[in-house]
Amino acid sequence: MSEIKKTKFIERLTHFLFREPEDREQLFDLLKSSYEKNLLDADSLSMIEGVLQVSEMQVRDIMIPRSQMDVIDILHPPEKFIPFMIQTAHSRFPVIEDDKNDVIGILLAKDLLKYYAGNDFEIRDMLRPAVFIPESKRLNVLLQEFRGSRNHIAIVVDEYGGVSGMVTIEDVLEQIVGEIEDEFDFDETEDNIIQDKNGHFRVKASTEIEDFNGYFNVNFSREEFSTIGGLIIHAFGHLPKRDENIIFQGLKITILKADSRKLYSVLIEINSPVSSM
Repeated sequence: MSEIKKTKFIERLTHFLFREPEDREQLFDLLKSSYEKNLLDADSLSMIEGVLQVSEMQVRDIMIPRSQMDVIDILHPPEKFIPFMIQTAHSRFPVIEDDKNDVIGILLAKDLLKYYAGNDFEIRDMLRPAVFIPESKRLNVLLQEFRGSRNHIAIVVDEYGGVSGMVTIEDVLEQIVGEIEDEFDFDETEDNIIQDKNGHFRVKASTEIEDFNGYFNVNFSREEFSTIGGLIIHAFGHLPKRDENIIFQGLKITILKADSRKLYSVLIEINSPVSSM
């Protein structure tokens, strides 16, 4: 985009804003018009729309529900929970005592270096304070709090004070910029399919149907789609959002990670013998 075009666009946008548009639809119309005239590229348009949408969204709209949280039990020894941490490949874990309604702190994976160094290790001494927020908190407010406190994770509680889920700074930013590549993210691990501690399976949407068939000993058709993600989107009939689920061909499929443009990973529970498609 030339400097002249940029200047003209900024002047038009400033003029539009000073006219105090009646609603955001007018602003969206201007942005889309600018995109059509090549004053904005697709990524810039998507990010601006994401910023505007974040101010209207609440934590409950994007949080990871309690049933899908990867947590560590304070009563388990390191020999038991460290393999789980390696498998899930997160950098931060809520630590519970007794059940998931009692989150007592956050354990950072890097703090386990003290354990491997052979020093005296007591998990309680390693815990960082957990931050608790209501489901109704707006994402733009949460993002400001994350930036101010340098905290990266918050535990979400319902109106009764019980844990209903969790949210990370990455979850908020992805609403603006789309999927963020993280070296510790499951989507960036080598394995396309892993089994979690509950016996369910986390599957990358990019997994080839042929590989999926071989892993689960099924015979899903490869005529229309080459990846399991394409097959799942077809089953939903739309691009699903996180936490949406569907029972399909003996599988309960729950969306683990998706944004407005792409499906990244799903959780699969086998409820009955799987048939072919």
